[in-house]
Order: sequence, then C-alpha cells, then structure tokens
Amino acid sequence: MSRHSGAREATRLDRRLEALNDARELAEGVLPDEALREVLQVLERAGSRRSLSGDHTVVGFFGATGSGKSSLFNAVSGSDIATTAARRPTTSEPLAGVWGVDGSEPLLDWLEVRSRHHAAPVEGFAGEDTGLILLDLPDFDSTRAANREVVQRMARLVDVLVWVLDPQKYADAALHHGFLAPLASHSAVTLVVLNQVDRLAAADVRPVLESLRGLLAGEGLGEVKVLAASALTGQGVDGVRTAIRKVVVQRKAQSQRLEADVSRASRELAEASGEGAAAGVRSASTARLADELAAAANVPVVVDAVARSYRLEAVRRTGWPVTRWLARFRPDPLRRLNLRRDEPAALNRTSLPPAGAPQRARADAAVREFADAAAAGASGPWRAAIRAAAREGRESLPDALDQAIAGTDLGANRKSWWWAAFNGAQWLALLAALAGLGWLAGLAALAYFQMPVPEPPRVEGWPVPTLMTAAGVVLGIFLAVTGRFIAAGGAAARAAAARRRLNAGVAAVAQALVVEPVEVEVARQAAFNAALKKAAG
Repeated sequence: MSRHSGAREATRLDRRLEALNDARELAEGVLPDEALREVLQVLERAGSRRSLSGDHTVVGFFGATGSGKSSLFNAVSGSDIATTAARRPTTSEPLAGVWGVDGSEPLLDWLEVRSRHHAAPVEGFAGEDTGLILLDLPDFDSTRAANREVVQRMARLVDVLVWVLDPQKYADAALHHGFLAPLASHSAVTLVVLNQVDRLAAADVRPVLESLRGLLAGEGLGEVKVLAASALTGQGVDGVRTAIRKVVVQRKAQSQRLEADVSRASRELAEASGEGAAAGVRSASTARLADELAAAANVPVVVDAVARSYRLEAVRRTGWPVTRWLARFRPDPLRRLNLRRDEPAALNRTSLPPAGAPQRARADAAVREFADAAAAGASGPWRAAIRAAAREGRESLPDALDQAIAGTDLGANRKSWWWAAFNGAQWLALLAALAGLGWLAGLAALAYFQMPVPEPPRVEGWPVPTLMTAAGVVLGIFLAVTGRFIAAGGAAARAAAARRRLNAGVAAVAQALVVEPVEVEVARQAAFNAALKKAAG
C-alpha cells in the first residue's frame, strides 16, 4: 500500500470514527445504554490500536477443541512454537509468534499476551521486516469461562481472524452464531481454514468446502476466503501462508479491521435506533397548539373582559352626566381579573380562575397532538424522546401562560380620542339645559311674586329658555346613545387587538416550553441519522 493511499484510508477512518462518536453522543438518553457502551468500546479500541505499532499485523488463530488449531499454527510458523512452550497453560493463555520484535512489545502488552516467541524467518512468508504477530489462542468452546473470555476479547482486538475448523464440527452452531455471524462485516480480515482434510476422502473435500461456504454465505460471510489444509501432512499450509502474507504486506489489515468494527457498530446502532425520520414541526401544528393553549388559558375570557371594560369606561366618560355616575357602581371586569394596574407585570398574577380538569386535559391533548405530529415517521426511541421533550415543559405551562397574560398590554389604561369630544359636548348640553331651566325658573319666580315678567326671546314662536332646556336634554341623551354605538365598535377593535397580543404571548410560551424542545429533538435525530450514515461509510 502506497503512502498516499494509506493516508487517504487513515483520513477516511478518522472521519468515520468521528461520525460514529457524534452519533453516540447524539443518541445518549435516547437509545439503550448497552448499545451506546458497545459503540464506546469500539471507539476506545480503535483509539488504542491506532496509537500502537502500525507496522505490525496481529493475526489470531481461533478454533474449537480438536480442530488442530495449534498444529496448524506450528505448521504455518515453520517451527514448533506451541510445542516449545508446552509447559505454559496452553488451554488458557495465548501464545505469540513474532516476526519483527522492534515495536511489538507495547502492542503485545495491550493484547495482554505474556507468552512471546521470537520466531525464525520463514522464506516466502515472514521475516524480521514483515511485522507479523501470530497468536495461538485458547479453544473457543473450552469449558473454562476464562478461556472463552480470552477468545471473545481477542476476537475484538486482533487485526486478522483465522478460524480453524475441522470436518466433524465445521457447522457447529456455537461457532457460527456466537462468533462468525456477528463478524459479517469483517470479511476482508477473516480467513476460514478447513483443517484435517486428510481425514476426508478425496472426493468428499470439495462437497464439504461447498457446504462450509454455503453456511458462511448465509451469515453474510460469502466473501470470506475458505481454504483447505492439513497440518499433519502439510497439504494447503503454503496456501494459508500466502493468504496471511498477502494481508500483511498490504498493510491494510489494521484499518480494514477498524473500519469493519465501525460498520458493525453503525449497523447495531441503526438497529437500536430503528428506521425513519421525524416529520418535524409544521407551522399549522404550531398555530393549532397556540390556539388550544390560548383557549385553555382563558384568553377568550380576558378578551371579553377587555371589551366589557372598554364599554363601561366609555359610558363613564361619555354618558349623560345626569345618569353616568351610576356606571361607577358597576365593577370593572379587568380590575376583577387583576389586569388593570400600574405595577410591573412580573410582580403580579392574574385573578383568572385556575385551570380545571377540562382545561388541563385540553392543554395536555394539544401538547400530545403537537408532539405526535412532529414525531410522525420517527422510530420508537426517537418518537419517545420527542414526546418527552414536549411533555417536559407541561408542568410549567399554567404559570407561564398566566404570566404571559399578566404581562400583555391590553390597552386598558388608554383613552380614546372621542371620549373627550363627547364628554365636552355632554357638559355643554347639560349647561345649556341647566341655563334654560334657570331662565325658566327665574321667569316663574317673577310671576309668582306678581312682578313684571319680561317676555323671553322666541325662535319660530318657541321661547329660547324652553328650547335651551329641551335641546340640552335631547342632545345629552342623543350623545349617550350614540356613544354606546361607537363604544361597541371601539370595544370590538380593542378586544381584537388584545386577542392578537394575548395570542402572541401564548404562542411565545408555547414556542419556549413546547415547540423549541421538540425542534431540538427533531434536529438531534436528523443529526444522528446524518452522522450514522457517514459512519457507516
């Protein structure tokens, strides 16, 4: 492998590892902890392996009891390494044959391989410049749990896996389901050797190999190279050496193994996540949520109070002065709700009735409907996360909505321009009526005391004092009635403006407590899917 192609592969692997870590971080709190721990272990193993010797390729020999694994290990090594170390506890401790000792010690320490043998060069296979470490491992079907743990750990750590099978147990379910099937993405760094073919009749070798290839293909390992060999007779040993050497000299095994680990972790994370993407937040759903929350927060009650308060204030300021004082005995609807005041809104609450069961149920239903619409299309875990985000602010909604209403400018203290005009006209009319009445009273008093009564001026035959009195009363009543009609229109306009402001306040609360948390989760899932796709390569 050239230096440039190696750099490209390292960069690609860097990107995939970074994307996998991003996906893991994004999935925290959403996907099961076990799935995330597996991903973290892959990332930690990749980081550790890449910090160690890149000039060495670690090849592990795996096999069941009686498969002739150690014998094949010796045959491929060209010396009786396993036999030489016969005093070691061969059933529980891995043994390493090393070609190229320099730089191998930290790597073997990380692998926790204590039994190490400096192997002699084998022409055409390995020498000091090869950088090869062969591991003879315990039997994967050992009755000792410690042995199985060693095999399971090594299956996750070595760069290349060589599975040594025998004609009697090559279809062992424990091997296929427990080890081979989970490594379906590792075809590039997996080699399967059918050992002990000398025990088969020549005519049976090919059918057994075809049967083995069929089993592997069914487990997603159809591209794995399958070889026949006999450690006893030496048949096929050169083929095994050639296959191992080809992997070693390409210097790709480490990155291929790690990329396969990333692919497997990505696939398992995708399975834990499930397929699908959230529909996301739609403007129609947001508007419906705000409308439902406004209704649950008694916004219609406040709007009605604004209209009635305006009409009452208009009567107090533009009604007939003779009767308008009666309006002062009628309570102001906004004051009763504690919405007409001069204090800062942050220091107050409304006196609206607390939300009852129907209102709470309506608000809950609105939040749930909004979350379901946003989560539509998402897989189970992410749908649950989106719903949880929507529910998280539900407990704060009543107080936040009340504060939003309390802080809304309802225009309650603003006066309408026409009030002053009507009020002035009313008082002028009243003064005219009183002046006329006074005039008439004076004339009556003069007549009562038998004094000369001056003739009042007339207009079209009507005495001016009489006209003044009648005109003042009629004008006052006319202005009062007209003012009520104008007040109705003004009340409707002020109520509409109040409704818009209240709805905007409720929408802001919904945005902060429900919509934004949901948008965060929707964006989180989208980022997770993108990162996972990138990690999967």
